[in-house]
Order: sequence, then C-alpha cells, then structure tokens
Amino acid sequence: MSRLPEYSDITDAARQVSGEAFRTPLLENDVLNERLGGRILIKPECLQRTGSFKFRGAYNRLSRIAADDKVKGVVAFSSGNHAQGVALAAKLLGIPATIVMPSDAPLVKIDGVRRLGGIVVEYDRATGDREAVSAEIAGRTGATMVPSYDDPFIIAGQGTAGLEVAEDLRARDIPLDQFVCCAGGGGLIAGCGLAIKHHFPNCDIWAAEPEGFDDHKRSLAAGERVSNERKSGSLQDAIITPTPGALPFQLNRNQLTGGVTASDDDTLEAIAFIWKHLKLVAEPGGATAFASLLNGQIETSDKTTVVMITGGNVDPAIYRQALERV
Repeated sequence: MSRLPEYSDITDAARQVSGEAFRTPLLENDVLNERLGGRILIKPECLQRTGSFKFRGAYNRLSRIAADDKVKGVVAFSSGNHAQGVALAAKLLGIPATIVMPSDAPLVKIDGVRRLGGIVVEYDRATGDREAVSAEIAGRTGATMVPSYDDPFIIAGQGTAGLEVAEDLRARDIPLDQFVCCAGGGGLIAGCGLAIKHHFPNCDIWAAEPEGFDDHKRSLAAGERVSNERKSGSLQDAIITPTPGALPFQLNRNQLTGGVTASDDDTLEAIAFIWKHLKLVAEPGGATAFASLLNGQIETSDKTTVVMITGGNVDPAIYRQALERV
C-alpha cells in the first residue's frame, strides 16, 4: 500500500489480525464517572498480546511480507512496545527479527523482546540515530524495515482498536462525544480516528502527550509538523518521538480536535487510580490519555468519552512509585 489508509483498510486489517489479536473490551467504572461527571468508557489495550496495542499493527504489516522476503527477516526501532509487537508477530509468522532499542528503555520491554526471540541492538537515545542504525542493518541483511507508525499497514492495524470501539458502541446504542488517545508518532490515533470518524463523524478526538513533548499539539496549531526540543526526559518514554509521523499527520491534521498533556506526576496518579479502581496495570505512556482526564484538561461533564489505556509494560520500580500514592 503506497497511499494513505482509508476506512476499508482498517476493516481489511481487522480480518487480517482476527484470531491473533485479542478483541479487548470496553469497561466502565462508577468511581471514575462520578469523579469526572460524565460517562467514561475505557479501552484497555494493556490487555492486548505483549501488553500493548502495538501487536495489531505489527501483525498486519508482517503478515503482508512476501514469502521470499520473510527469510531475510525484519528490522524495527522502538523503545519497547512496538519492539515486542514485532517480535511476537515475527515469531508467529516464522520471520527473524532484529530490534533497535534505546539503552535506557525499560528492562521489562528489552527482556520481553529477547524472550520472544528477537535480537536486540541498543543505541544511545540522546546522541544516536535509531533510523540510521536500523537502515544500516536492513541494507546489510536485506531485512524489511517495519516502522512503528509511518506505514499504511501499521496505521490500519492500529486502527482496528478504534474499529472495535465503534462497533461495541453501536451494538450497545451508545453515542460518542469524544475519544482520547495518546500520541507518540501518531499511528494509533490516526488509525483509530479513521474508524471513529466513520461511525461518529461529529466526535472530538484528542491527542494526549507527555508534558514538554507536545509535538502533536504544537503541530496542529502550526498547521505543519514541528519537533520536540528534547529526545528524552520523561517516564512516558513509550510515546516520546522527535516529531509526528509524516503519514499519520496527514490524517491527524484533519481528524484531531486538539492536544492535551500530562506530567509524569499526573501519569503516576493515573496508574495508581487504574490499579485501585479498574484492577489493571498501566505503564506511564499507556496512562497518558487517562491522566489527561484526571488532571482536568478535557471537559467530561455530561459527555460520553472513550479513553484508551494503551500499554501495561511498566518497570517494577516505577510501578511501586505509583502505588505509593494509593
């Protein structure tokens, strides 16, 4: 696929990943509704295979690789969740996988890739260039590059989470006022936005980002992609990217209502709330959208809101830090 994905590509991706990706539920919690004054429905992709939504796009992309190219393997770069998604998809499809990961990525994610059979190549996030490292490996081995968000099949695969949301809401005859989702490179919110807008064209879609790394929010305001000044320095490492992805931004600039942010302190509070009241495990980057509701940046009174918890791969030390707030 060389064009921007469309709604039909998401329904095609849903057929492709069926039987491999879990269909995660929509949850509701009385304490959360009472606190925020509206109806909040939670899409817990922390329950997805490998603990994040990333498996959806990875499987959709890898399953499209020609047989002759599969033997050459794949190479991907990621701070962890895309890495694990690619590693599992490669294992299921019998494809060798090399993953370029920052040396400061959470150990739970690095170990997860190795456990799934992926080869980890580390780089320095502050000074290195993960794309250059990955390109060198691909050039030397002939492996297929698997971007984490700048790929039509990845975007469509991630969008299957939004399709499930829309289908479940329609089946229960529930209207939708707004959809809140984290944004790193923007592939997830772009794909989900396509699905949500198809079924609920008047729904507001909000991108949630780490405080100090709000490149989507600033890009939407500027009308063009802008970059973050820093490349690291947040617990929400899973969604820190230099700038919005080129393909996702072509969709997001038209689909998104705007952007909101959450501090690391906000996300630790959110992780604690999610554990206490939802009985789920969330990682900082996976809780960013949820945190943007709790910190009051999005108006929820008398509205129906869907929020995504996108990942649960949290290091034990950070999790203990969050639970001390309970």
